[in-house]
Amino acid sequence: MRAIVCGAGQVGFGIARALAQEGNAVTVVDWSTELIDNIVTDLDVRGVVGHGSHPDVLERAGAGEADLIVAVTHSDETNMIACQVAHSLFETPMRIARVRAQNYLDPAWADLFTTGNLPINEIISPELEVGRAILQRMETPGAFNTAVFAGGRIQLLGLRLDERSPAAGSSTEQLMELFPDLRVTVVGVQREQTLFIPKPSDPLLPGDDVYVVTESEQVRRALDIFGQEADTVRRVVIVGAGNIGLYVARALERSGGVKVRLIEADKKRAEHAAEVLKKTVVLHGDGLSPAMLAEAGVARSELAVCVTNDDKVNMLAAVMSKGEGAKRAISLINERSFESMRKPLGIDVLIDPRATTVSTILQHIRRGRITGLQTLGGGQAEALEGVALATSPLVGREIDDLDLPNGVALGAVVRGDSVMLPGDGGRIRENDRVLLFCNTAIISEVEHLFRVSLEFF
Repeated sequence: MRAIVCGAGQVGFGIARALAQEGNAVTVVDWSTELIDNIVTDLDVRGVVGHGSHPDVLERAGAGEADLIVAVTHSDETNMIACQVAHSLFETPMRIARVRAQNYLDPAWADLFTTGNLPINEIISPELEVGRAILQRMETPGAFNTAVFAGGRIQLLGLRLDERSPAAGSSTEQLMELFPDLRVTVVGVQREQTLFIPKPSDPLLPGDDVYVVTESEQVRRALDIFGQEADTVRRVVIVGAGNIGLYVARALERSGGVKVRLIEADKKRAEHAAEVLKKTVVLHGDGLSPAMLAEAGVARSELAVCVTNDDKVNMLAAVMSKGEGAKRAISLINERSFESMRKPLGIDVLIDPRATTVSTILQHIRRGRITGLQTLGGGQAEALEGVALATSPLVGREIDDLDLPNGVALGAVVRGDSVMLPGDGGRIRENDRVLLFCNTAIISEVEHLFRVSLEFF
């Protein structure tokens, strides 16, 4: 596939890297010579310096032969015009744009992004994606990562194993013997810097980050077994009243039953938040001030959500909130190098907007009938849900006897309201939803399992 990525920032870099690793021909466009030099040095991609929406620049980038354009510059307008130019002048078939301003996304203007107006196939909003990710983490307290698949019937949980966990020291085989009613599949383990698919006899060790797939109604039981009991969230303190903080506060107001207090250092932004939020208590002050955290009631809160525009402020606010008594803390980070600090600092969840956005974009551009995707372990692995079409080599195979490539594990098979895990028996049928956990390096082999045509078989 030939792809053009407009924007060499963090999101653009992540998308270009993911596409290039899979053998696609990628060209990155950005007005910054420095960013282009860096991305061409670090990745196996071609770089073009120029404005991403200018016709001559897109022509130099190969838009006439491109299968895909992903516009993720810092300007919504540049992203939208880049897609318009790619469609009108070069007939680029797939066009994806990042749009951050919520005014563009109001349902009242839903017809804006159509072929006759602005021909964009998919709109990606980082704020909405990150806000949804935070809300999902709140529904699964104790998990550092959560992804929902098959219309909510199954979930993938990332769980930290410690010495107190009943699962510590046990293998998957032993877990099934100890808890025969436990409906989970252990699909991955990250031990130090290595993420691997465990064998049934491999022990799970304290300090491991374990990825499990389970039916949604079994989530609480899985959290208990893996030693991650957590209180139901009733009181939340949010640090940061930007788009993400406001989105989360609004969603919690709509859901009801949760008391929310929001801290914002910028006076104008705090005043705006106070105007648009109806039930949330908005405080103007420094989220790193112990006195302000105390006034917000962080000592009595089940969760602190730190989502300012500064990674360091977010991480320090999360640490301070837990030190003041918050049961759990979520921190927004943009710098990937900070991910290694989660465990030493005791922060429960780090959410990377880039990873969240890249996961969403990759879902739209994967070959075959891919209906869900989540990148894991800093990009080392993916959980990928696809529909088994008639041409798929999975159809007709026994669930417990799949000949999957090395580095791929079956998480679950969903047929209507029925969920089948490894060990349940049965065969995969046409139109079943199949959840696979796989090493990112062999994602192309997994895509072939969901191809629409017979060209690979």
